Amino acid sequence: MAISCTYLRSLSQTPSRLRKRMLATWTPDQELNQVRLRSGADMKRTLKWYDLVAFGFAGMLGAGVFVTTGTVAHKISGPAVFISYIIAGVSALLSSLCYTEFSIEIPVAGGAFSYIRVTFGEFVGYFAGANILMEYVLSNAAVARSFTDYLSRAFGVNHSDSWRVEVYKFPKGYNMMDFPAVALITLLTLCLCHSTKESSVLNLIMTVFHVVFFAFIIIVGFCKGSAKNLVKKGGLAPFGVSGIIDGASRVFISYIGYDSVSTMAEEIQNPSKSLPVGIVGSVTMVSAIYCLMALSMCVMTPYDKISDDGSFSMVFQGIEWKWASNIVGAGASMGIVASLLVAMLGQARYLCVIGRARLVPSWLAKVHPSTGTPLNATLFLGFCTASISLFTELEIVMELISIGTLLVFYLVANALLYRRYVITGNNPPFYTLLFLLLLSCGSIGFSLTWKLKLQWWGLPISGGFMIIITAFFHYATLGPHRPTTWAVPLMPWPAAIAIFLNILLMTGLKMISFLRFGVWTGFITLFYVLYGVHSTYQAEVDQVGDDGESTSNPSNSQSKLDIQVL
Repeated sequence: MAISCTYLRSLSQTPSRLRKRMLATWTPDQELNQVRLRSGADMKRTLKWYDLVAFGFAGMLGAGVFVTTGTVAHKISGPAVFISYIIAGVSALLSSLCYTEFSIEIPVAGGAFSYIRVTFGEFVGYFAGANILMEYVLSNAAVARSFTDYLSRAFGVNHSDSWRVEVYKFPKGYNMMDFPAVALITLLTLCLCHSTKESSVLNLIMTVFHVVFFAFIIIVGFCKGSAKNLVKKGGLAPFGVSGIIDGASRVFISYIGYDSVSTMAEEIQNPSKSLPVGIVGSVTMVSAIYCLMALSMCVMTPYDKISDDGSFSMVFQGIEWKWASNIVGAGASMGIVASLLVAMLGQARYLCVIGRARLVPSWLAKVHPSTGTPLNATLFLGFCTASISLFTELEIVMELISIGTLLVFYLVANALLYRRYVITGNNPPFYTLLFLLLLSCGSIGFSLTWKLKLQWWGLPISGGFMIIITAFFHYATLGPHRPTTWAVPLMPWPAAIAIFLNILLMTGLKMISFLRFGVWTGFITLFYVLYGVHSTYQAEVDQVGDDGESTSNPSNSQSKLDIQVL
């Protein structure tokens, strides 16, 4: 009863607490010290630069190329799917530059959540963190179900549903129970609970094997394939340029893995040197491999004959290399395991840091003292991922992802510009915020003109407008603060182009993605209003009280957390 009365009293103070907390930010020093202490034990710093490169490779290579390439080539982009990968890769590379600068300046496990929270405030950071968590869970569920498809091909079973159990009373799309996917997620969850370093060694071994395997696919594809397959049935781009852009939106999920690398910042021995190599290096190399893999598929088989499920295995069957089809199924399964390992590692660290901020229950932030891993967050998200992968078909899950990732990358690029020019620079906030608003509006105008096929003159007008305002902002404002360790070059152009590309790719997604985004946004906003804002407010009060009690000299006490408000 007392708890209910306390909660009702807190609810009555919601408006005032929202005013105090929504735009409240932490300094990087507080994020690195005070907030991190809420997890109890520290994560163990055992990772080196080659561990990060391997994590980046595995996190990206195993997931996207096996899950999305076949469907996008068959239904959306045609043989030009490799161009879709180039566009998505450029966008990911520019976003990864922004991530790298942030991760060196704020080397904590929170990734985009922490970067945005120290820049734009608590609610925007929470909004970004909750969306990318949803993307992780959904994409991991999709990848786990794809594991069953490829594993069945490895054993010569072409119909993957034969390894699933049908429940007739459940609605279509949710009636094929995938127990192999659940078993895989369970095993990886237990592995990640045990040790990050041992997980890294396992990942490194699998990465070496499946890089050799990718080389096999690429070499065989170009040797056995024919360039004529690229131009059959409508030419290189049978669905037009719009199909290429829409395809880039769908394959963008393939690049979410590099975000996981930034969440390992607390476990790296030398973050300032290892993170640039791990993030930017892995994105660049993986982009090249993606393009070659997609191209090799399309030269082996005309796009209209590519299978949606287990596409690479089926392509080898099409050239009458059944033995190779089985090997591809086994190799793809190994790549998917490595990808899941990295993604599940990253999602747990996101939730751990959100728990430190008290935006979700604090028990999710606890780090186990002996293993140095976020045990509770790993188990909780493992359960959520396994539950979705058990029931939900791959096509349904695929329709719901990418928008959250693109949105978060968009916010990180905005945050880097604001931090460089305002927080650590000497420019007034108004001009930078106005530039970001105009740039976003110009990007939306260009993207909608393209998507809806409006008057052609709208494209050069909106495109020219974005170039002009970026150039004016560059020359009219004071030079941005440049970090001493590592910084994105040629600012503000890379971040501005990243903002444009992320918006362009978002408009290529289907309406169901935006509907899911709307429902999820409503849910997480309600959760923040009913729980998050009160929990963080109380955490601040408790921190102030602890600081006051821990010192006998008032002049030496920390009277209040150094909360900055935009």
